[in-house]
Amino acid sequence: MWDHVQWTEEDKENARQKAEENSSIKIPLEEQGTYDTEACQYWDKFYGTHQDKFFKDRKWLFLEFPELLPLKSPSTNGCLGDQQAENTLPTGSSTNTETRDQQHNGPTHQHRSTDTSSRQESCQDEAAMQTFPGQHASFRILEVGCGVGNSVFPIVNSIKEMDAFLYCCDFSPCAIQLVKDHPNYDDSVCHAFVHDICEEVASFPFPPQSLDVILAVFVLSSIHPDRIQGVVNRLSTYLKHGGMFLFRDYGRYDLSQLRFKKGRCLSENFYTRGDGTCAYFFTKEEVHDLFANAGLEEVQNLEDRRLQVNRGKKVAMHRVWMQSKYRKLYPSSPS
Repeated sequence: MWDHVQWTEEDKENARQKAEENSSIKIPLEEQGTYDTEACQYWDKFYGTHQDKFFKDRKWLFLEFPELLPLKSPSTNGCLGDQQAENTLPTGSSTNTETRDQQHNGPTHQHRSTDTSSRQESCQDEAAMQTFPGQHASFRILEVGCGVGNSVFPIVNSIKEMDAFLYCCDFSPCAIQLVKDHPNYDDSVCHAFVHDICEEVASFPFPPQSLDVILAVFVLSSIHPDRIQGVVNRLSTYLKHGGMFLFRDYGRYDLSQLRFKKGRCLSENFYTRGDGTCAYFFTKEEVHDLFANAGLEEVQNLEDRRLQVNRGKKVAMHRVWMQSKYRKLYPSSPS
């Protein structure tokens, strides 16, 4: 595999033509709604069939997203902990050292000088809240669409000695049960629960502005494009000021998009697989608009292009993934 591969104009045109061809025949409108309203059943059946054997644990997680770990884990009696730095970038990233230095001196760190009275007030407000799992942790993470735990357990095994807590949810009851049955599941540092992030009125087991990090890995692509903005808007309300939204998903013209056959397209760049699960393919501009419209500030927004070669079959495969980090801004100081 080669990282950060530049496409030629011919590569781009061939990909565009393939996508145009495989989306020329769309699923009838009267049938399309089923893939949205019954998405939970399709994914529940998927996990019931494959159990935990389909996906591999994400060993790359902390290399790409070091923000998942707190810089330090002091005991703060449940108060907000210090925010973490944005340092390590994806393999093959073209972002230079100067950009990384700018990230280390970004807004998150500028606000570490918050005065003592503000911190005490924050503690008092938090103490007054209704008790919830992970309340006393100083660093809280939510993974949405956690599946059977391929990100959950690498995180859990890394935060056990820290003052941190992980929430993980999926709308598949089968997936959540598999997470809870895993030998490494530990409810002292993790709370797994069934939740549909598309539900506008469904509540989370923690209050707004209580999370340091939200992680969404190959999740938003499975949602109908018309609903994704609302999901990101709602999730963002649960981030603390300075908190990070970490995103990785399919990019436009990824190999998996070009492999769809005619008749599997629901709408532009949105497809359904044979098992009923769906996939949307993002552009860099769409990702930026998605998070900017939710009031988040861009820290990183990369189009990760890679080339995989099967030497035996002499086949070259272009992979395209989006990887992004967006921060929730602090309120503006009164003038």
